[in-house]
Amino acid sequence: MQNFLEATQKFYDADLKAVDFIGAPEDCRLEINGWVEQQTENKIKDLLKSGTVGPMTRLALVNAIYFKGSWLNRFVEANTKEMPFKLNQNESKPVQMMYQRKKLPFNYMPDYSLRILELPYVREELSMFVLLPDESTDGSDPLLKLEKKLTQKKLDEWTKRDNMDTQSDVVVHLPKFKLEEDYELKEPLGKMGMTDVFSGAKADLSGMNGEGGLFLSTVAHKAFVEVNEEGTEAAAATAGMAFFCMAREEYFRADHPFLFFIRHNKTKSILFFGRFSSPQ
Repeated sequence: MQNFLEATQKFYDADLKAVDFIGAPEDCRLEINGWVEQQTENKIKDLLKSGTVGPMTRLALVNAIYFKGSWLNRFVEANTKEMPFKLNQNESKPVQMMYQRKKLPFNYMPDYSLRILELPYVREELSMFVLLPDESTDGSDPLLKLEKKLTQKKLDEWTKRDNMDTQSDVVVHLPKFKLEEDYELKEPLGKMGMTDVFSGAKADLSGMNGEGGLFLSTVAHKAFVEVNEEGTEAAAATAGMAFFCMAREEYFRADHPFLFFIRHNKTKSILFFGRFSSPQ
């Protein structure tokens, strides 16, 4: 067990701890929840619900992600106004809508009736991409249509910097939002073919405890994402010549349901992927 603990810390920077699920399951649950709360700056609380673990629990896997990024080009708070967010053709809800006009990477895919906007974070290692389908004209759900067509290959192609317009000013309206969701992943993982690890008869996790008899009882995941005006403000003064012309403008008005994802740009790894379909 000690060798495994040291290896997980050394190679994965992950914490693994032996606890007494049999004798004190509730204390274990509270301890795990406390660790998650600390790691996520108090944003994710009560990851493991009451009754999630018990005397029969042998191994629990928890995964909690908290992300706070500063926009490279922040939204000015004074420009945020209440506007209607259209849930569908007949319903809407008020939302705090942020605004800015900047040169931002933008792409319009006419074959998919889709607008894509990249909002880089400071240092541009990470970016948020917003995928905004055109509004429906026939009563269908454009977001559902988009989700059915999405593949990793398409996302990579659509969001390549070479395929995006970086020269046009983009007039952006984007709602402030906060999303918090938790999931029990045992069933979805099972449907993907990951079944043996949940079976006491089939699981072989002897590399962890050196004995066997260990199997995964629960997999809990919770994510918290908050999008607002905050960002890093920068100012610079440079002497030079100025030329004026009429700039091309694109419009990105996210006042109806959209998808978003946060990506590590160098590796193309998607850290978060979500949908915003209704203000709280």
